[in-house]
Amino acid sequence: MQRRNFLMNIGTGSLALSLTSILPAASLLPDKSGFQKIIPARLKQGDTIGIVSPSSAIFETEPYEIAVETFEAMGLKVKLGEFVNNRYGHLAGTDEERAGELNAMFKDPGVQAIIALRGGSGAARILDKLDYKVIAANPKIFIGYSDITALHMAIYSKTGLVTFHAPLAVSTWNSFNYPIFRKILFDAEAVLFQNPVDKGSALTVTRNRIRTIHPGIASGELLGGNLSVLTGIMGSPYFPLQWENKILYLEDVGEQIYAVDRMMSQLQLGGVLGKISGFVFGKCTDCKPGSGYGSLTLEEVIDHYIKPLNIPAYSGAMIGHIDDNSTIPNGIEARIDGTKGTMQMLSPAVK
Repeated sequence: MQRRNFLMNIGTGSLALSLTSILPAASLLPDKSGFQKIIPARLKQGDTIGIVSPSSAIFETEPYEIAVETFEAMGLKVKLGEFVNNRYGHLAGTDEERAGELNAMFKDPGVQAIIALRGGSGAARILDKLDYKVIAANPKIFIGYSDITALHMAIYSKTGLVTFHAPLAVSTWNSFNYPIFRKILFDAEAVLFQNPVDKGSALTVTRNRIRTIHPGIASGELLGGNLSVLTGIMGSPYFPLQWENKILYLEDVGEQIYAVDRMMSQLQLGGVLGKISGFVFGKCTDCKPGSGYGSLTLEEVIDHYIKPLNIPAYSGAMIGHIDDNSTIPNGIEARIDGTKGTMQMLSPAVK
């Protein structure tokens, strides 16, 4: 999978319902999928954020230093996972170490939020080793994107906990992504997502344009993430089964267009696309045609699968392997406008 090379440089209703009486830190809301949705507590100044490494390893010391300094600048304390510096091949430790580290962070009463150090690959290897009862009984903000999509989907499926497709600990935190992150996770705001308007010296917007795939307005739960990781766990007990009334959002990096076509076909044949109420495609960074004779464009591939659905849909959202990567809450209701290319959260994602 080229995404990996680029990055190297069923939940059931009975589980959540049975935990209702022991979740004083969680707000439980009805969910259309049949289980209860768990809303984590918001971040506050002085809270501790735990940094875990559930996927690929990092081999230099500076990224760790920058990550710690970044969250300290946000007014947070930082706790590094026990095995965050480990290495097993390209992975940040063995499967047991990486799963144990994440389980321990959820269990730790001194940690209020958890963020993945980086993505890469390997998160799917630990899905069957996570303690979902511990996660549901200790609901916390969980943050990451790319390979971390596997963890988002598994936690959503097994517990109903709202998690956050957002910049990683080693991501570039800047004047675009940090304010969104803070509004959602510190201030408990229901954010309107819209692309920045920056004409520069041009007469019209030429950067970060949105493209309407199908006009209209739709509401539904946000659910999605990295396309290749999402499709990679299809058919497993950790892939969500209920896609009705969902707004599917996707992004990817370093995939050839024929591979994007194959993965979109998988979502179609698997019945996902026929159920969703809306669709948002972010950025497909460095997604190029492969070698050989001819290629569809990325636009043609997306349109082939989405236009016939006749649901509100747009592409070009600020979601993906980009510095200006938005924080998107999985499991929260939102309303999208396919014509304007906007997405409005309909309720806060933290309490």
